[in-house]
Amino acid sequence: MIAIISILVILTAILLILVVLVQNSKGGGLAANFASSNQVLGVRKTTDFLEKATWTLAISLVVLALVYNMAISSNRAEETKSAVQEQIDKADMAPQGLPVMPSAEDEE
Repeated sequence: MIAIISILVILTAILLILVVLVQNSKGGGLAANFASSNQVLGVRKTTDFLEKATWTLAISLVVLALVYNMAISSNRAEETKSAVQEQIDKADMAPQGLPVMPSAEDEE
């Protein structure tokens, strides 16, 4: 589960980097290559698509990061719980291994 979420986080981050690099803050970038306004996917539509893709990828990256954090936390809680339970089980199985405190009768 954690491995799948990790892969999704990495892919989303790479796609977000690529989409941001394609954009130009001055309105150029990929949209500048489409100079003709007669095209179906013109300058404005390309800019809208890139902006929507950026927001979608950014929001999905935040959500995936939160899911990843919750998955890691629950995994660690289970590991800690099992380690504590293992120590309790060992103590229950071998009471003769516990130290014996000397009593007042032994000192006489």
